[in-house]
Amino acid sequence: MTLQGVVNKTGILLLLCVGAAAFAWTHPALRGPLLLAGLIGGFIACMVGIFKPATSPIAAPIYAVLEGLCLGAISQVIELHYPGIVVNAMMLTFGVLGIMLALYTTRTIRVTSGLVKGVAAATGAVVLVYVVDIGLSFFGIRMPLLHESGPLGIGISLVIVGIAAFNLLIDFAVVEDGVSSGSPRYMEWYCGMALLITLVWLYLELLRLLSKLRGKN
Repeated sequence: MTLQGVVNKTGILLLLCVGAAAFAWTHPALRGPLLLAGLIGGFIACMVGIFKPATSPIAAPIYAVLEGLCLGAISQVIELHYPGIVVNAMMLTFGVLGIMLALYTTRTIRVTSGLVKGVAAATGAVVLVYVVDIGLSFFGIRMPLLHESGPLGIGISLVIVGIAAFNLLIDFAVVEDGVSSGSPRYMEWYCGMALLITLVWLYLELLRLLSKLRGKN
């Protein structure tokens, strides 16, 4: 496992994801099937890659394509309501990536065991809230403030964006540790997939935040 290898694999996964998203974007008639296939298939590929890292050279590209289909369908719908929001969210996503990478490489923020535990706990709490929200949505109930465009709703989105951004620091640390410890070559795909998962989450949270800000105006 090398740092350049991780960079290359991450780049490949990003290209696959963006390419699939572009296909979904330009085929709105297939939005429903592509969204469903992307959600279910992407989740399965993600779980296989995470729990069986040796399969990541296959699971990661599959995840990237399927997740791209899902993102393209979602982005196209949101773009119809808020023109220009997708480009802004993409620019912010890569902007945050650059900032967090600079903070990590300069050791402005050090990834300690305490930070890892805190970010993991916060991430788990967000996942739990989203799972509960999805469950309640089947009964026509939505979590209070989570979807509102008021100050508290925007504040919650900002906090979640921050948690997603800090997950990038954890990903960078995993890459650095893997390179220094001589991890197997397939871990390049594994780390690339981990970075893509975090970037996808960050992008979706930024879309949510921007849509709240647009809805508030």
